[in-house]
Amino acid sequence: MCGIAGKVAREGDVRRASIEAMCARQRHRGPDSRGVHIDDGVGLGVQRLRVIDLETGDQPIYNEDRSICVVLNGEIYNYRELRAQLMERGHTFATHSDTEVLVHLYEDHGGELVTKLDGMFAFALWDSTARRLVLARDRVGKKPLHFFERGGALTFASELEALSADPEMPSAIDPSSVDEFLAFGYVPAPHTIWRGVRKVPPGHLLTWEDGRSRVERWWRLDYSRKLEDPTNELEAELRARVAAAVRRRLIADVPLGAFLSGGIDSSIVVAEMASQSTQPVKTFSIGFAHERFNELPRARVIAERYGTDHTEFTVEADAVGLLPKIARHYGEPYADSSAIPTFHLAELTRREVTVALNGDGGDESFVGYPRHLANALSGWLDDIPRRPRAAVAAAAARLRYGDRLGRSGYARRFLTTLGEDAPDRYASHVGIFSASERAAVLEPQVAAEVDRARAARVIRGPWESATAEDRLDRILRVDVETYLPGDLLTKVDIATMAYSLEARSPLLDHEVMEFAAALPARLKAHRLQKKWFLRRAFRGILPDETLDAPKRGFGVPIGSWFRNELRGWVRETLCGRDAPAGGLVRPAEVDRIVRAHQDGASDQSAQIWALLCLQAWHTEFVAT
Repeated sequence: MCGIAGKVAREGDVRRASIEAMCARQRHRGPDSRGVHIDDGVGLGVQRLRVIDLETGDQPIYNEDRSICVVLNGEIYNYRELRAQLMERGHTFATHSDTEVLVHLYEDHGGELVTKLDGMFAFALWDSTARRLVLARDRVGKKPLHFFERGGALTFASELEALSADPEMPSAIDPSSVDEFLAFGYVPAPHTIWRGVRKVPPGHLLTWEDGRSRVERWWRLDYSRKLEDPTNELEAELRARVAAAVRRRLIADVPLGAFLSGGIDSSIVVAEMASQSTQPVKTFSIGFAHERFNELPRARVIAERYGTDHTEFTVEADAVGLLPKIARHYGEPYADSSAIPTFHLAELTRREVTVALNGDGGDESFVGYPRHLANALSGWLDDIPRRPRAAVAAAAARLRYGDRLGRSGYARRFLTTLGEDAPDRYASHVGIFSASERAAVLEPQVAAEVDRARAARVIRGPWESATAEDRLDRILRVDVETYLPGDLLTKVDIATMAYSLEARSPLLDHEVMEFAAALPARLKAHRLQKKWFLRRAFRGILPDETLDAPKRGFGVPIGSWFRNELRGWVRETLCGRDAPAGGLVRPAEVDRIVRAHQDGASDQSAQIWALLCLQAWHTEFVAT
């Protein structure tokens, strides 16, 4: 695992010091070595975390005549098979690393090399003969890649903070990105918080030649083709694919472990690791003193069943100390509160291992969220005229309600969105601030510059272009293209790499995901049970109490914290003289939101956390 950076220019030289500076700002991603390649008009750099081929695998890596150079962030899990095939075709290898297959695959297949790869990756490849730069990002976006272009030059880096080492990076805040952040809690690709700075989207390839670039999509899940084999055969096939995905992710020359929440997904991964390991699996869990959010007892059930070497940690109300670090590492506003325990879990895990497997991706493939079912079942609403639906929604908006994650919160969200069409209704379930709430909280001069259609397109785009016939598959496709890479994978990558820890996700193996996409929707949520097929496939392998327990997720008790332990800090941070966020949001509206939550009128915890994250980011990157 690594951090990569570089620059190509149509005219002029690229200074080594510039590449070194970008590498230095992401040293935490790869503290073991630094490599730099400088040639006419190009510079590539890498901070390497040594995981495979500790002796000869340092980067950059070259082909036989050094005409092609590559730097890689990530892992290529099928590199051994690819290496054998390439050697049969006459290619000569100088290392035993997974990175080296990239230069030889490019020699044979050009940009199509990405279709041969099984892994998580973001890489930069320089073809000196064609004077061509190729940037690629893996299928679902496990590894990040940011870039900007100016005057025929292109600068890229794994993290935004590294990119800012180039003094030419644009520094104007994009108001539409602020609006998207308030809508979803992250800035969706291809945009960033900075106007003119972009993300390479998941499953895309960027090619730069002679001062011009083009971005093309190379992978997308297909939900249109369905398997109709007997259910028991499909279950066996899923177990085989998951076992193979875990086996590929056990390849490492450093110690491995696993994140264990005690939920179905991470438990499946630990069970498979235990069946394939000769030594006890090292497992790591995070809990809270707040009973509703504490999953430690569930994790212990799995740890005891599989005899793991288990370590636990309890998180206190410490957002005060951790928030600046979260803002600094994400580089742009990011508001998933589960980043708090994820940072703690990564720090705890890195004390003993360098690689940790996790259960990410199970919810997005196998129907893991209540919103999946709620929106899949709400199709009949579209047959009812909008006016009566809107009247019910208006009445529901005036009702008091409790915890936004509890039943009353879900019910209110469902009722208040009755007047909307299906894509906007789903957007409200994954969102933080509605369109009207964003218009109210943004300062008027900021709101005037917002392209409001941009936030609407985040969900509407993949929804309307989906080929899936079933509404449930359409919803899953939306999550795979938005929430999964923009929120969950960003959270895990940044939090783990902050501590030089590599995270691997077997359930995000593309063969597992493609199999899940091909399952009939009726199997994924049979009789309104989430993950029905996944539970059935692993019945008898995992204990029933794990398979039948209700989902808790990786929630954080911020609602309680903001009313109790952190009450004063919230008011001081968001309602004090130096707030809020340098003129991006309206102080009076922020004060109203805080009072509504702390007085118990409604649960505004997600909105408050988003505003805290916006404030922390602004303090870190703009105000100083």
